[in-house]
Amino acid sequence: MLLAREFVDYVSRQIVRKLTPQWIETTDPQVAAGFIAGVIEDDLAVEDRLNDEVRDMLSQYSEYMRREGVSYQEMFRRIKNTLITQRKVIRASGRDSGDAMKLSRDKINDLSHKMVSALRKSREFRLKRDPNDVRLELVKVVTELLQTEEKVDRAARTKIRSQKREIAEGTEEWDLLHKRYYAEELKKLGIDLNR
Repeated sequence: MLLAREFVDYVSRQIVRKLTPQWIETTDPQVAAGFIAGVIEDDLAVEDRLNDEVRDMLSQYSEYMRREGVSYQEMFRRIKNTLITQRKVIRASGRDSGDAMKLSRDKINDLSHKMVSALRKSREFRLKRDPNDVRLELVKVVTELLQTEEKVDRAARTKIRSQKREIAEGTEEWDLLHKRYYAEELKKLGIDLNR
């Protein structure tokens, strides 16, 4: 998933904390945070499943692509773009669309619509303001949290690049270091993903 589950849990807890009691009302903040995390994870999983589908499709043509000298990355991008257009999926990755954050502005807006719709249907919540005002506040809160996350990610990547030897991104060592430095940078900002 584009965002770590722990970060999605953190974001959902922050949404509940920042929106109650002036924007929404809930009887149980923990259940509410879990509900919002579920909405976010379900939506982000759509693109993950699409990526898996593209990989499966390309695995059937790997010999042909190797023989013809076709770039795997280029074919992946083309097929994924075609499926995104056909299925009317909002692209999650902001970096693919030129946004600095991990989620595109379009995806944040799409998520805000889905969250407000889910909040309105749930018995756990009561909206205290106009649904569109709540949605706009959701966009603001999520954008702020993602901007913070982007700074943390950049700092973790800088720490990895500052190692004495080069560590290739995507390797197990890189992933372990990134996870460790990422958590350290979050703690510097007072963010504990486990709380």
